[in-house]
Amino acid sequence: MEKGYIIIITTTKTKKDMEKISNVLLKEKLSPCIQIFGPIISNYWWKGKLETTKEWFCFIKSKKEFYKKIEKVIKRHHPYKIPEIIAIPICNGNKGYLNWLKNELNY
Repeated sequence: MEKGYIIIITTTKTKKDMEKISNVLLKEKLSPCIQIFGPIISNYWWKGKLETTKEWFCFIKSKKEFYKKIEKVIKRHHPYKIPEIIAIPICNGNKGYLNWLKNELNY
């Protein structure tokens, strides 16, 4: 079991917004790898109404200790009033990949 590494998930309405957030996180060395997917369809409740929206989705790989900094970057550059920001622990994985992740985050 790997300790201390996470994947943070967020969504945005446009690819441009997601690329902006991604570029800031990469430049600030808060993540060595961010994968962007989309568009996806999101169905959700907002202010008492069922909404359906096309969005862009990403996986941000990082250290658990960087979560608060990453959350601040996302909130600062995110167009939504209440952005989805969820962290999932990485509990296991390819040793070579996890070593690469560790080395990139321990600059």
